[in-house]
Amino acid sequence: MTNGQARGSGRFATRVPPVAVPMAVMLTIGLWGLDRGGMWGDESVTFQVAQRTPGQIWRLLHDVDAVHGLYYLVMHAVLAVGADEVVLRLPSVAAATATAGLVAALGVRLAGPRVGLWAGLLYAITPMAGHYAQEGRSYALVAAGVTAATLLLVRAVDEGSARAWWPYGAVLAVSCLLHEFAVLVLCAHALTLALWRVPRTVWSGWGRAAGAVVVLLLPLVWVSHGQAGQVAWLVTPGWDRVERLARNFAPGPEGAALWGALLLMAVGLRARRTAAVALPLLLVPPAILLTASQVRPLYHDRYVLYALAGASLLVAAGAGRLAAALGRVRFDGRRLRIRGRHVHVLAGCAGALALTATFVQQLPVHRQDRSAAHRPDNLAVVSALAVRQMRPGDPVLFVPSVGRLAALAYPKGFARVRDIALRESAPRSGTLWGREATPRQLRQRLASVDRVWLVAERYALEPGWSPADPVERTKLAVLAREFTVREEHVRDDVVLRLHVRRRSAEVPPGAATTARLPASRPATAPARPRPVPW
Repeated sequence: MTNGQARGSGRFATRVPPVAVPMAVMLTIGLWGLDRGGMWGDESVTFQVAQRTPGQIWRLLHDVDAVHGLYYLVMHAVLAVGADEVVLRLPSVAAATATAGLVAALGVRLAGPRVGLWAGLLYAITPMAGHYAQEGRSYALVAAGVTAATLLLVRAVDEGSARAWWPYGAVLAVSCLLHEFAVLVLCAHALTLALWRVPRTVWSGWGRAAGAVVVLLLPLVWVSHGQAGQVAWLVTPGWDRVERLARNFAPGPEGAALWGALLLMAVGLRARRTAAVALPLLLVPPAILLTASQVRPLYHDRYVLYALAGASLLVAAGAGRLAAALGRVRFDGRRLRIRGRHVHVLAGCAGALALTATFVQQLPVHRQDRSAAHRPDNLAVVSALAVRQMRPGDPVLFVPSVGRLAALAYPKGFARVRDIALRESAPRSGTLWGREATPRQLRQRLASVDRVWLVAERYALEPGWSPADPVERTKLAVLAREFTVREEHVRDDVVLRLHVRRRSAEVPPGAATTARLPASRPATAPARPRPVPW
């Protein structure tokens, strides 16, 4: 074997397996239970919007969801291959797999193969990574883009050439167009450069790339600012949100996994080169968004999913520092002679054991996450319930109108019934769930029927709920004044009621037969409005 061959073989052994193994683990976790048997609200928005024509998607973005525009166009091409739930989630699985490999590659570049392997595996087994790997939304793709940009940042600093900054800027620009809050990572990268005390030429190259990203993003920020009402459901985050994020970023939310991760993070701070990348990535984007949300609530854990890579790197760096200390242990004044190969074997076995134990401990969390009942709502169940209970030609009302997502995601369940309030379909109207009739038109339509099915969110039927939309108020007022409830079916937070006109009712006004299906979540779960996706 020549020296060149030996060097090539050594490079393969130290770089490829530490990256490939975490990717294989993440891919396995991502594909496990991918077909949950039901989409929840946000996924259904992706599913129905991405199947529209590019022109219809473009029209929608003028009024709503501009922040997800690029993602919808990507998913339009994906769902052209096959429109089902598994295909919907495959891009997120692929992105999470790539992120695990990129985290490992970062660790290899910053601290060596062992740290890289552990960092990638930590990312792969963290429940939060697995959760968004199986969701048909953009967050896993954003995490992959930001992690790739961070790796390109390190490479650009190491190479020191002006040309190396443009791949960094291009990848980060795409990530920000997938979701604009990815731009917060620029602040983290600026802090990394400051901690590394890079020369002025590096600052200049980074500044030009960062400036190009910001300029490119400004039109999207301007449009999405006008659509900020979509996140009006968010609340001002408190310390409980900080604690929740810390638990989500750990390999396990409690017990030894949590406290062990925090301890290793503290040790990892001594690995200065790695910590200068990992710590800003972990802390800066969430801190900025949490602080800004004290004035105008914009924070949700998923918006800073990409910061999870910083936690995995820092924990792995701490484990690497402890492993390196094994060869320097003294006992009774004598050095324990553990040679290099034995140190690596011992550290590798200990790391593999710890990672396996952590994953086994969190296995119930992973299993629960692969149940459709664990998501906010299961629209497939609503559609199946409609098929069983509704007769062909029956009129149906959705309260509020966002409940129409069940019919848009699973149209077969509502194919036989008539949406009595709908005036113009969602694709034709350029809206998420269609345009409804005016209050006057709706009253006229309801006057012509003697029975109508109501598909309602549980909170919408509470006495204290007062919708701002006059159409929603008209729906409830007409049903309360002119109809009585004949039967009711409840599943989770969705109520299906048959209303019959009082003059033809076979039961006294207000009487009802209630059939409650087994709830997949506790019935005491607090009801709240379904969030509009963002």
